[in-house]
Amino acid sequence: MYQNVLFPTDGSDGADAALAHAVDIARQYDATLHVLFVAKDDFGPSGMVEKEHDGVRRSEMVGGEELARERKEASKTGMTSRPHDEHGAVSEHGRHVVEDAAAGIDDVAVETAVVPGTPYRAILDYADEHGVDLIVMGTHGRTGLDRYLLGSVTEKVIRTADQPVLTVRMRDQ
Repeated sequence: MYQNVLFPTDGSDGADAALAHAVDIARQYDATLHVLFVAKDDFGPSGMVEKEHDGVRRSEMVGGEELARERKEASKTGMTSRPHDEHGAVSEHGRHVVEDAAAGIDDVAVETAVVPGTPYRAILDYADEHGVDLIVMGTHGRTGLDRYLLGSVTEKVIRTADQPVLTVRMRDQ
């Protein structure tokens, strides 16, 4: 029934909750499991990344602790003195995320990919290009109102995918 199962991940706990389901389905149907990370491509000229939270777009630096000083500088001026290789940093992070997800999977064929783009659109494009039969995604909500809401990427994929989409809610800890 399924030959290609897609597991898009951002490395979050919500996404990780869906991994076991994706592996089990791929194992049961002797399917190939595709582990995908989308490196969001909306970097502005300042090296900032636009993120949306509660319907409000905010700029935020991508990277680790070494960017703390530059984050402060960027909040004052909107610019950084850092060379603009932030997309490379996100892609490198994505490579680690997909490698970590694939590392513990035995007896299932696994393909990993890191692609640039708008997350929901890149997931749909990848699914179409690779003959994906099922998309398995995590939700991010755990408590309160979030328990009843899907992540915006998951919701867009559900509404627009040609393939069936299995969503897995993270268990309360």
